[in-house]
Amino acid sequence: MDVVHRYLEAFNAGDIDRMLDCLTEDIAHHVNEGQVRTGKALFRDFCQHMSRCYAETLTDMVVFATPDGTRAAAEYTVNGTYLQTDAGLPEAHGQTYCLPAGSFFDIRDRRIARVTTYYNLADWIRQVRA
Repeated sequence: MDVVHRYLEAFNAGDIDRMLDCLTEDIAHHVNEGQVRTGKALFRDFCQHMSRCYAETLTDMVVFATPDGTRAAAEYTVNGTYLQTDAGLPEAHGQTYCLPAGSFFDIRDRRIARVTTYYNLADWIRQVRA
C-alpha cells in the first residue's frame, strides 16, 4: 500500500506538506479521544499543533491492506518527546514516551480518504507523569 507507506514516511520526516499530498481534499481525520476533522485545512492545523507539542517518530511499522486496496491498517510504536503543554493534559517538560498505536485508512483514487488513529491515552499520561 504505497500511499500509506508514503504518509508514514512523511510523518516521520515531519513533512506536513508531503502528508497532505497523500490525502483526498475531503479527508476524514478521526483522532484518538477527539472529534472528526474533515478537510485538508483542519488536518494541517492539527499537524501543526501536534508538531508544537510533540516530537514523534514511528518505528516497528507493519502495514496491512485489503486485496482491492480500498482499506489499510498500520501498527507501529510511537516514540516521542512531550515538548509543550497541550491543553487539558499534564504539564510538559521534555518527558519521553513509547506507545503501541495503530491507524486505519480508507483509500480512494490512490489517496487516503480517512485516517483513524488509536493509542492508550491513560498509558501516555502515566508515562509523562512518571
